[in-house]
Amino acid sequence: MRIGLLTEGGYPYVGGEGGLWCDRLVRGLDRHEFDVYAFSTDEAQEDAGWVPLPPRIGRVRTAPLWAAEDDGVVYGRRARRRFSEHYGELAAVLCAATDPAAPDPQPVPPEADRFATALRGLAELARDEGGLVAALRSETAVRALERACRAPGALRTAREARVPDLLAVAAHLERALRPLSLDWYEEDGLGAVDLCHAAAGGVTALPGLLAHHFFDIPLLVTEYGVRLRTHYLTRPDAPPAVRSLLAAFHGRLAAETYRRAAFITPGNTHARRWQERCGADRAKIRTVYPGMDAAPFAEAGESPERADPYTLVWVGRVEPAKDLVSLLHAFAEIREEEPRARLRIIGGPSGPEGAAYLGHCEALAAHLFPDEAEGPHSAGAGPVSFEEIGGPGPATPADAYASGAVVVLSSVVEGFPAGLVEAMLCGRATVSTDVGAVVEAIGGTGLVVPPRNPRAFAEACVSLLRDPERRVRLGAAARARALELFTVDQNISAFHGIYLEIVAHTPVRRLLLDDTGDPLPFAAPAESHVPGHWTDPASRAAPTWAMDTPVPATETTR
Repeated sequence: MRIGLLTEGGYPYVGGEGGLWCDRLVRGLDRHEFDVYAFSTDEAQEDAGWVPLPPRIGRVRTAPLWAAEDDGVVYGRRARRRFSEHYGELAAVLCAATDPAAPDPQPVPPEADRFATALRGLAELARDEGGLVAALRSETAVRALERACRAPGALRTAREARVPDLLAVAAHLERALRPLSLDWYEEDGLGAVDLCHAAAGGVTALPGLLAHHFFDIPLLVTEYGVRLRTHYLTRPDAPPAVRSLLAAFHGRLAAETYRRAAFITPGNTHARRWQERCGADRAKIRTVYPGMDAAPFAEAGESPERADPYTLVWVGRVEPAKDLVSLLHAFAEIREEEPRARLRIIGGPSGPEGAAYLGHCEALAAHLFPDEAEGPHSAGAGPVSFEEIGGPGPATPADAYASGAVVVLSSVVEGFPAGLVEAMLCGRATVSTDVGAVVEAIGGTGLVVPPRNPRAFAEACVSLLRDPERRVRLGAAARARALELFTVDQNISAFHGIYLEIVAHTPVRRLLLDDTGDPLPFAAPAESHVPGHWTDPASRAAPTWAMDTPVPATETTR
């Protein structure tokens, strides 16, 4: 079959989240063809280029979400009236005094239907007139928001919105709705795929919603971190009116995405709970754990004797959410119990904020161990070392994990802990904080303590440092669990089955050609488009991947 893979900030770009997972998915599902529709997040990502693409990718189309030039489209009177009507309805839904993530006894809440109608109306307007960029940036949009905020029954926080708040919300909506103006929604674009697979929710899945609306293309949504949750965590300092209106938009968009999706595949139970809270139907949800490549960690996993029995190892991106400050305070207590203990912090900073946080942690380590550390980057003399993979420190992540008897994770915010799974593949015992999907990942193969509790963290680490036999047992159990649940093969097999299940419930609608380029007779029976018992799974037409005649590949475009 032909899959339209929707991504944002990742594949096929060199940098970004989710790129490795998408690359493994495309290369592993070699029975299918892929068209990639990707959003870039900044200019640096565009300049870095793409990863090498496998031949089964027939087309790549990209669009920047970080910049949008004025498309020059000038609406006439009728088009302006349509825009004002649909955008005003969208704004009215956002200002309605209801919680978009609250469970509702009705199958389809009225607000959800109004939101979907407004979104589809804007998409149809963009398709008819050539784009929405100028309209979304116009004074008409700001005034529509203002009218909705001042209307009777609007949220109290919305009624308190001032002009700067309205401008901020309008600017955010303009960026979020840019996918509506793209030329991807044609018969030779997303209309030609058999299935849209969104590698994230939110704006990433918006083209899939439009493909479903215009062409009845089924949508599959995969989320390893729920975008709505990310929105709540990344806007703590915004004014209340801005937070309220943007939360309403992202909540409505998430609910509509889950409602239209054929299946939803969270990467863990933590994400699944968020999706259910946002209205996802449990019958549509299939938990699919991320697939990790076990091969690079095989040697370390089969050689537990390589570990230094007194070394703790932390591996990851240095940023405040990792809470290295609590880890350093816990290590100070560990040193009182085990003077031979050492801590290796291995990883580079994540952006300017991460660089500042790394400097703070280095200063704190020098303060906590003033008589032992020769410098913040000393790897051999002091009890705490700050290193990076590929630098003076370990050459690979496997070398980093293998160097310690215990791998630690001290985060206060975490999605699916991929680094922890890598440590499990290396057969290492772990001590982690109870955040995100940590407990789900490790099961009973490691120790878990509350976040921001240095005393509990220290006690757990000391108990493992003093009990080598227990470390070996936990490490062996962790490796067995990781190999059973978190490998690439498990991930690819799960998605292959889901693809076939979706297509088995979807009528064949794409024209198939024979070797001479003529339509293939009876490839798509007429009854496949007629409601009734013909559409039951038992009597459905064969999916396109099972046909002998291949579909000609399109040229790669950018």
